[in-house]
Amino acid sequence: MEFRQLGRSGLTVSEIAYGNWLTHGSQIEEDAAVACVRAALDEGITTFDTADAYARGKAEEVLGRALKGERRDGLEIFSKLFWPMGEGRNDRGLSRKHIIRGVEDTLRRLGTDYLDLYQAHRYDYGVPLEETLRAFDDLVRQGKVLYVGVSEWRAEEIGRALEIADQMGLDRIVSNQPQYNMLWRVIESEVVPLSEREGLGQIVWSPLAGGILTGKYRPGQALPEGSRATDPNTKHFIADRAGDQELLEKVQRLEPLAKEAGLNLPQLALAWVLQNENVSTAIIGASRPEQVRDNVKAAGVRLDAGLLARIDEVLGDSVSTDPALTKSPEDIRTR
Repeated sequence: MEFRQLGRSGLTVSEIAYGNWLTHGSQIEEDAAVACVRAALDEGITTFDTADAYARGKAEEVLGRALKGERRDGLEIFSKLFWPMGEGRNDRGLSRKHIIRGVEDTLRRLGTDYLDLYQAHRYDYGVPLEETLRAFDDLVRQGKVLYVGVSEWRAEEIGRALEIADQMGLDRIVSNQPQYNMLWRVIESEVVPLSEREGLGQIVWSPLAGGILTGKYRPGQALPEGSRATDPNTKHFIADRAGDQELLEKVQRLEPLAKEAGLNLPQLALAWVLQNENVSTAIIGASRPEQVRDNVKAAGVRLDAGLLARIDEVLGDSVSTDPALTKSPEDIRTR
């Protein structure tokens, strides 16, 4: 395993992080989830990412049990909040009430007394940013949270948060957690340049584009049984891509490029996101331990400029780059 700094903060993270968005507490049984976490630990992964909304708290509980007995100071445990966790209007969003209550619930579910990083899972248009940042700062001062970050925020939203923190003398956010992969590059034109200037690191999710970049979805063939594209709880996340025959053909054309680099397709996709120096860590998910062991081989891999250019040629206009595609809901309190 290789390690990087989280932006310009003092926190070191593993280049490959383990996340449990669509697995723990919902898609796979707990024994399998624990086996994946054990494999991650065995392979040198120290960074684990979750959120309260994943399986309505069950994912945090499973991760907490899986990590029980590990030396806490040797791990970096991240979580997030924003999405509804109850029926009440204050059971969601980034109000002081929800943040203060939310962190206590998350710490209890994870079985720890602090988080290395606590993240705003989306931007809340219904709460003053000053209130959100002050609440996060209070958690840092109490020692319940060591660092603060955001997820899927636009460049202007990140910039405003940094400006307010500086004006009010509050703890600055140190990271952003965006979707980023060969096909989804919407952070490159605005978020990454801002983050480089201001010292934020990217904690990227979906580096395999929901499994599309593994090559298992083949043009003209039925969707693989047991895949995210056939699971009723997850298929809506990748249905469009899994049915895009032209895109699937392009992904298959990446396979010989991966072989040239001594990699398979998932490893190539992971190595690709890690070529971006603003990326601090790439989050993987897994339903089987062997997937973890395979994915970690992307750590430390360097791809030459010629190969990166050929990847771009293959994918062509299948790549999304518009920064406006990063969106947060404007009606969180009515959901």
